[in-house]
Amino acid sequence: MTTTLNEKPGYKIMGLSLPLFAIIAVVVLAGTYLGVLPTGMIGAFALMMVVGAIFNEIGTHLPIVKDYLGGGPIVIIFGSAALVTYGVFPESSVEIMNNFMKGEGFLDFYIAALITGSILGMNRELLIKAAVRYLPAIIGGVVVSLGLVGLVGAVIGYGAKEAILYIGVPIMGGGMGAGAVPLSKIFGSTLQKDPAEMLSIMVPAVALGNALAIVMAGVLDRVGKVRKELTGNGELMVIQSKGNVVAEKEEPIQIDYKMMGIGLLMAVTFFIFGSILGKFIPSIHAYALMIISVAAVKALGLLPRKYEMAAFQWFQFVMSSLTGVLLVGIGVAYTNLQQVIDAFTLQYVLLVGVTVIGAILGSGFVGKLVGFYPIESSITAGLCMANMGGTGDVAVLSASDRMKLMPFAQISSRIGGAFMLILASTLLRLIS
Repeated sequence: MTTTLNEKPGYKIMGLSLPLFAIIAVVVLAGTYLGVLPTGMIGAFALMMVVGAIFNEIGTHLPIVKDYLGGGPIVIIFGSAALVTYGVFPESSVEIMNNFMKGEGFLDFYIAALITGSILGMNRELLIKAAVRYLPAIIGGVVVSLGLVGLVGAVIGYGAKEAILYIGVPIMGGGMGAGAVPLSKIFGSTLQKDPAEMLSIMVPAVALGNALAIVMAGVLDRVGKVRKELTGNGELMVIQSKGNVVAEKEEPIQIDYKMMGIGLLMAVTFFIFGSILGKFIPSIHAYALMIISVAAVKALGLLPRKYEMAAFQWFQFVMSSLTGVLLVGIGVAYTNLQQVIDAFTLQYVLLVGVTVIGAILGSGFVGKLVGFYPIESSITAGLCMANMGGTGDVAVLSASDRMKLMPFAQISSRIGGAFMLILASTLLRLIS
């Protein structure tokens, strides 16, 4: 006996037939607006998966947006932010999603899976060779971005010093918690001003820079499709062998659900280990210490390949199934749409744009010199310095369809962010 819910060929959302997805969406949204959405991860997963799937469909079919602005990911982020800003979501559901992202640590959970799986799944030789060349690419992006924004700031009457300190440095500083907040304290103590005042100046730059970085990630992906010689299609490093470029070979993977469980355990264990190291080395962010520990285990060959692939399988599951959830969370919990809108003066937008473009050009140029593909170098060493930390890394890599580069993105956000705090202190002494 057949029913209307039997699987038939046709349009699908999240792999589900349109009628079945519609029923699921109605149930979840009804629970949301009737105020009976369960608290915790049950309600959060349900609502965020449905909203993420809907916005992703819109983004993948919108002209211009789908081709040049990152498609689904950018629509998910800013669409979700708009629903919060304009009060479309009930306050109770916003609280559930906020708590899921921040209080219950879904962002950490997601990034732990990505860092562990993407590093352990990499070619060992490639990781070792790429790591020693990465810092010069970051520095190249920082130097060009700050130089350009200072020059343009002087030309348009904003002021070179003001443009560098209040726009360029905050954008390149590693996001909010690890960037703008400590920067505001550094600026406040050095300039004898209230850190809260400094933060209010920096927040629009960070928010708008993050938005533009996401957009430019989609643009760079599009450029790579046209100029194929500029991109490794997700591979950062160009490997030369007898004059020919050799791409890293994909290993055949047989899905094993028990191994995925092992991968989950490894991801959270490495995250905890990073937190343990952070207790003894508080000057370095726990994410950075996690990256270093995973990379050391990989470089030294301490884990059997079987367990490396377990972590890689878990990473692939999380990336393919839960990225939409995370992007909704970024829009709801980390993107203040009003701040982005309020910052939209022509002069301010121009300076933010120059900073982000400078990061792209500097990191892409230096990246090419040290043996990276320019587009991948621009995305990781450039845009992932200019975005809003860990959340921005996910959004930028998702918009450019290069999630496997998360380890390098996290190096930019964490280690690069720490570098910017040191640079900001130095610049203040020199030009304030």
